[in-house]
Amino acid sequence: MLTQKNKQVILDWFAANQWKPFEFQRQAWRAYLDGDHGLVNAPTGSGKTYSLLGGIVLEYLRNKTKVKGVQAIWITPIRALSKEIELSAKRLFEGLDINWKVGIRSGDTSSAERARQQKNPPQLLITTPESLHLMMAQKGYKDFFSQLKVLVADEWHELLGSKRGVQVELALSRLKTISPDLKIWGISATIGNMDQAVEALLGNYVDERNYQIIKAEGIDKKVEVVSIFPDDLEKMPWAGHIGIQLLDKVVAVVKQSTSTLIFTNTRSFAEIWYQRMLQVAPELSGLIAMHHGSISQELRSWVEDQLHEGKLKAVVCTSSLDLGVDFRPVETVIQVGSPKGAARCLQRAGRSGHQPGAVSRLYFVPTHSLELTEAAAIRQAIHDKTVEDRVPYLRSFDVLVQYLITLAVSEGFYPEEILREVKTTFCYSSISDEEWNWLLSFITTGGNSLEAYDEYRKVVIENGLYKVENKRIALQHRLSIGTIVGDVSMHVKFISGKYLGTIEEYFISRLNPGDVFWFAGKNLELVRVKDMEAQVRKSNRKSGAVPSWQGGRMPLSSQMSELIRKKLDEVVRGVECDEELKFLKPLFDLQRERSQLPSVNEFLIESFETAEGHHILMYPFEGRFVHEGMAALVAYRISQITPLTFSIAMNDYGFELLSDREIPIEEAIETDILGLHDLSKDIQASINSIEMARRKFRDISAIAGLVFKGFPGKQVKTRHLQSSSQLFFNVFHDYEAHNLLLQQAYEEVMDFQLEEARMRRALERISKQKIVLTYPDMPTPFAFPIMVDRLREKLTSEKLEDRIRRMAVAYSQ
Repeated sequence: MLTQKNKQVILDWFAANQWKPFEFQRQAWRAYLDGDHGLVNAPTGSGKTYSLLGGIVLEYLRNKTKVKGVQAIWITPIRALSKEIELSAKRLFEGLDINWKVGIRSGDTSSAERARQQKNPPQLLITTPESLHLMMAQKGYKDFFSQLKVLVADEWHELLGSKRGVQVELALSRLKTISPDLKIWGISATIGNMDQAVEALLGNYVDERNYQIIKAEGIDKKVEVVSIFPDDLEKMPWAGHIGIQLLDKVVAVVKQSTSTLIFTNTRSFAEIWYQRMLQVAPELSGLIAMHHGSISQELRSWVEDQLHEGKLKAVVCTSSLDLGVDFRPVETVIQVGSPKGAARCLQRAGRSGHQPGAVSRLYFVPTHSLELTEAAAIRQAIHDKTVEDRVPYLRSFDVLVQYLITLAVSEGFYPEEILREVKTTFCYSSISDEEWNWLLSFITTGGNSLEAYDEYRKVVIENGLYKVENKRIALQHRLSIGTIVGDVSMHVKFISGKYLGTIEEYFISRLNPGDVFWFAGKNLELVRVKDMEAQVRKSNRKSGAVPSWQGGRMPLSSQMSELIRKKLDEVVRGVECDEELKFLKPLFDLQRERSQLPSVNEFLIESFETAEGHHILMYPFEGRFVHEGMAALVAYRISQITPLTFSIAMNDYGFELLSDREIPIEEAIETDILGLHDLSKDIQASINSIEMARRKFRDISAIAGLVFKGFPGKQVKTRHLQSSSQLFFNVFHDYEAHNLLLQQAYEEVMDFQLEEARMRRALERISKQKIVLTYPDMPTPFAFPIMVDRLREKLTSEKLEDRIRRMAVAYSQ
């Protein structure tokens, strides 16, 4: 029983730190001590971590039994957050004189430290989904986790919408058997579909056990969004830039602040912004740094330490510092380019004013004119407390194949037992016996198509136990555990041997010795490539190539799309009050003059001719993924009227169809080209679904272990991996259509790339709007950015910038 004395111990510790527990923290402690499961939903910087660390400590004080082995696992999505949790936990344990060790297990943990943890486990183990599965691939993992009392999934919303969340679900299904009294808790700052998030985390415990969703009522985090404007709208490009034209104003904000985080949406942008800031303000040298996931762990840790100690004026970063990392000296956050979602914006804004009650201020740096509309939409979303849902993955058989081999590599598994466990998860609750038998056949024989090849007979059966006996297969599997799939990476090192980080192989393959590129905030000259290592030295040359990492651009969330349409409607009705919309008035006036500014009840279509050909522009404002599918659908339906060949381009606001022949748009509208009739059939006919599924299958084949990326220092080249995955895809497509991994590729195309469900909702909305068809004499402000996106695929950045400049002059007359 928990005594008043024990309660007072933690209250006194809070008081000693000049804190007072919030009511939601007290609620979480009570629920935890009652044996409940649940999820804590609270704003960034409100003390979410201690809401569960406190419960863990109070339970230990109540039981007062000697504990041995891992008592709590704390899952984090990013490595920077691991260090933050470690510092918070150590602070609490030392303050209460509790002799618990805290350990971190991630991809950065040395082999020596892993061995120490295996021999003498910490009571609190902070880890990632990948490292947790890697531990389950070791002999004796059941004993290692036998004393486990709780698993906490931190920033659960971040894991939920990815296959890493599925990894957590599967690990929990096993741990619930190993430790029947296991408590499961999640922590989340921002999420829309809270009930579904809990279902995905708890699985069958939602029906069988008590659980609570604990919300931090009355703790409203004040967030301000402040846009940075050019002196004149004419100086703001319509498209094709990365915000550098506002660099001087950003530097001024940095100089006025104690410490600033500058968020970019890609690692390439971070490299460019860091270099350009030093060029414009060389006096900041030594006071600014850069942080992203491809930089070495040593450099990242140094940056994080300098931030904690308040020694850095600014850090240019990506999502590597997105989540609940507490850098209290940070006063200001700058976002370069739209974050495309309210939840992501709140996360990043929350890095400033991280203490309870402090104001979080985010400076918004638009990369082109219309992006200012998104700043107004984000401010509205914050006012309305609108956050996006995170859609959990369902039936991800590639992850399940990997998991089954993980169990087979360690101690083996009995199918009946594991099937019962797997069915308790949200992701696989609907799995059928037929599908399960196919999976077992796939890991033991390679399935119908691969049974003739010994290397795909990974798992053997001995007295009903499924296990891996081949040591090479076991090693290859352990090296491949994870669901974050990217291009093959090369290590970047100075000739002296100092490690800087990783760059994807396809970028290095385009360079010749002597070429200069920017990486890790340095100008580097490529000296030589040896095996999978790029050896470099510092260069004094000011210009250089910028590495680009594979990965698509983030699309607008559905909530943001709706708010942008509403903001435009305010302009149409003359009731706009956001400073961004007022600043854009000349641009909106030009859009009206050349075409029309659509109200919320109108759907705008533009048709015009240029030297390039005949253009049709449509503006659903639904995000680039939906527009990709919708453009293909409209092009297909028009081609049924008259045979035409189209070039297709899209951005978050609309899409373009370009043809060398006149497009019968009026007839197409009459035949309801945007209708819902035969939608699924026409989508399948309109897109190259085979090619899109083939691209999806690259990742699926890697996760399922069909292709192996190579041993450390001897990675397989990207083009060889791609050709291997394509070969598998072609074989399955031609000879094994029922292959679950093949079917998954097609389903992921529809669900995540084309967002079919969202496209259907968009078409339903459009069916109720008035179609407005205009014939502008030249491209409009809405059309120009989409046309630039088409050129972006064909031209180098230098040629593109020149082309945009010439187009802007021609079309602004």
